[in-house]
Amino acid sequence: CAPIVGGAPPPIMSPRTLEPHRSEARPLWRRLWHYFRPQRGSLVLAVAAFVLASLTEPLIPKLLQVALDEGLLAGASFALWLVPVVLIGLFAARGLLGFVGQYMLARATSRAVQGLRADLADRLLGAEVSLFNRLAAGVAVNKVISDPSHIAGHLGGALMTVLRDGTTAAALLVYLLWLNWKLTLLAFLALPLLMAGVRRVHARMKKVGRDNYDAHTRLAASAEDLVRSWRVIRTFGAVVFERQRFQRAAAEVQRTTMKTAAASAAMTPVSQLAASVGVALIVMLAMHQVRSGEATVGSFAGYIAALLLLVSRTRHLTDVSQPIVNALTVAGGCFELLDATQERTSGRTLAEPVRGAVRYEQVRVRYEGQDAPVIDGFDLTIEPGTMVALVGTSGGGKSTAIAALLGFVPCESGRILLDGHDIAELSPASLREQFAVVSQDVLLFDASVADNVVYASPRDDERLERCLRAAALWDTVSALPQGVETPIGTNGSRLSGGQRQRMAIARALYKEAPIWIFDEATSALDGESERAVLAAIDALRGRKTLIVIAHRLSTIQAADRIHVLAGGRVLASGTHADLLAREATYGRLVAEEKAGEAAEPTAATAAGS
Repeated sequence: CAPIVGGAPPPIMSPRTLEPHRSEARPLWRRLWHYFRPQRGSLVLAVAAFVLASLTEPLIPKLLQVALDEGLLAGASFALWLVPVVLIGLFAARGLLGFVGQYMLARATSRAVQGLRADLADRLLGAEVSLFNRLAAGVAVNKVISDPSHIAGHLGGALMTVLRDGTTAAALLVYLLWLNWKLTLLAFLALPLLMAGVRRVHARMKKVGRDNYDAHTRLAASAEDLVRSWRVIRTFGAVVFERQRFQRAAAEVQRTTMKTAAASAAMTPVSQLAASVGVALIVMLAMHQVRSGEATVGSFAGYIAALLLLVSRTRHLTDVSQPIVNALTVAGGCFELLDATQERTSGRTLAEPVRGAVRYEQVRVRYEGQDAPVIDGFDLTIEPGTMVALVGTSGGGKSTAIAALLGFVPCESGRILLDGHDIAELSPASLREQFAVVSQDVLLFDASVADNVVYASPRDDERLERCLRAAALWDTVSALPQGVETPIGTNGSRLSGGQRQRMAIARALYKEAPIWIFDEATSALDGESERAVLAAIDALRGRKTLIVIAHRLSTIQAADRIHVLAGGRVLASGTHADLLAREATYGRLVAEEKAGEAAEPTAATAAGS
């Protein structure tokens, strides 16, 4: 997207700055269910397996009761060998059913994550340009890659606990009611106390959980800066400064993490304290029943064993609140990205490539959050097949004019015509299909040379070679270990700056668009690489419409038309000779460039001495 001209870019914001659509303001759990719903079959199998496994749990205290009441009596007909056989069989059945339940649950959650990631990536690809001005790349990556995994981890663990321990607790509760319903009903006396404590702790966990998520987001943005800007950091001697900035962000994460841990840790003692009230009453009355002869020792032991098993299961259930809160918090961040305003996709599609006629009519562009427009009353006409240059001081509106032409920023007023078609009426995809852009900020992919040149187009090896030769790269690529199949590293890290720029030219050549834009394509190149770029421009002259933005005026002196921009408007237009003769601003730019070139040898000599 185009840089912010005439002011500082918006700061990197937390995910809370992404404004959701009103139509998407549904409960988070319902939106999450949208991704789990296609996996209903796996979820049903998981639930069935866990329910069957839970039905084996009450058989253990029942086995204990029978063993005490019948197996220990002298002369009893009870077969002792049945105890180990039944016990081993119960654990084997529980293990098999638990495996099936856990596997099917993991299958459902992993596929739900896959669907959520696909939607997040799709929304990111179609988001309005303003999103990328306020959302750090590292934060966006976390939302697409890490956050869905965290949701799956938290929810998967919570669901596992609910299905495994919740169904077992239900089975044990039914068994206890069947065994002695009077004693069991006493346990419900502690429920109001339990619910009150859980509700307060849950509210605290929800608040600190959101703070912790935001702190992690800021830490990810800080870490991204360390990786992305390492050259700037070391060049400016800012290692200590960046270390301190990162440590402050990490300390904030640690602080909110401890708050989250404290809130989560409070859940267990609160719930256990409330449960202990009911358990104490039950144990006391059960002992009274045994003393009075209303119950046997075996039934007492079986009841207490089942009760203790129930307590252990409910203790695990109190731990599911924190993972669920965490999952919903992370999901909220993901859905904020899903709800981000999308770039329009509607509009007419051009049936064939344009000739390349461009006309700006009183165009005004204002960036979000800025009072003054960047370009205002902008008028410009570009004839098809000509080479035009846009020059001027920084902030004059050159890059903004190009961004508006590509549909990356909307026109507040006025219009831009492409072969007579208002670009506001064209679909963005059809509009951008007409352009090939070579910028000073070269972006390459971690793939092979061929993949970067062919990029998203059908591969034609002859055309690939022709484009690499035209970009003066064929000899270099041929000498690589794997030729055109050689990986070039992250953003072309295995290539020199000039090679990366020429790679971008080869990619643009492969696209064969009718209009070419060179946006400061030679600003940071050595002499040889600059000559390669200029050779590519010369080869296209007369066949394509060329729009060149350059600070080096020597590269655009042969342009058919040079437009001088200042204050967001076209100040003057003409050939190099015309402007040099009558336009003071252009003459000053030429003089400043010559003065800079004259100073370079002097600086080089001083550096050498």
